[in-house]
Amino acid sequence: MNKNPDQFHPPQRTVKLFAGASHGCGYLPAEVATTQFVDPSLSMNPALYSELVDLGFRRSGELVYRPRCRQCVACVPMRIPVAAFTPSRRQRRTWQRNQDLQVHLVPARFNAAHFDLYRRYIAARHPGGGMDVNDPAQYESFFVSPWSETWCAEIRDQDRLLAVAVIDRLQQGWSAVYTYFDPAQARRSLGGFAVLWQIEECRRLGLPWLYLGYWVEQSPKMAYKNQFQPMEVLRQGGWQPYLP
Repeated sequence: MNKNPDQFHPPQRTVKLFAGASHGCGYLPAEVATTQFVDPSLSMNPALYSELVDLGFRRSGELVYRPRCRQCVACVPMRIPVAAFTPSRRQRRTWQRNQDLQVHLVPARFNAAHFDLYRRYIAARHPGGGMDVNDPAQYESFFVSPWSETWCAEIRDQDRLLAVAVIDRLQQGWSAVYTYFDPAQARRSLGGFAVLWQIEECRRLGLPWLYLGYWVEQSPKMAYKNQFQPMEVLRQGGWQPYLP
């Protein structure tokens, strides 16, 4: 990491930021990416992290980061204003198709059934993409941190685990960390169903925002995100509606 950190100032705080080494972009292969990390020695907590999410940060395990590429601004933080969300016809069909499933929130900690499902999902959908793991501790380090309020939404067909959505609870909403599912259940569109369920839960709890991380308009991997409308993007220092 860069030994000469930048700084920025959320309300009543000064936070040091360190630049990681340049690396190939996982979304736009022709680009070189740089990631900016919040000082790992900073005492993080859910309240501070909630502020940082509104400034465009995410977390991976304990590390809080954001893209900071010199030549590219394609990674755009996005969120869904849940009160205004209206499902499309396709999304309504996805919702109805999965009404036979049960969803339960459980604390985020290592679970052998979750780990097995994750490995099958990555092997089928994203092999060689950097998230292949055989070590339970490495798997846990992707999703769990000691300071975050993290839960897993288990999506089941009776006793059969079909999908897991990892969720951070924020002061102003939920942050969708990652969703993985049984690759043999493609017909159900479980990734889309997981987002729809999180929107409905945020609405039920009176939380205004569901944060879906970064959206890259030019990346086919991200195309599903702009199907959730209306959505807002963080550009030029402020959240604004995205008009497709």
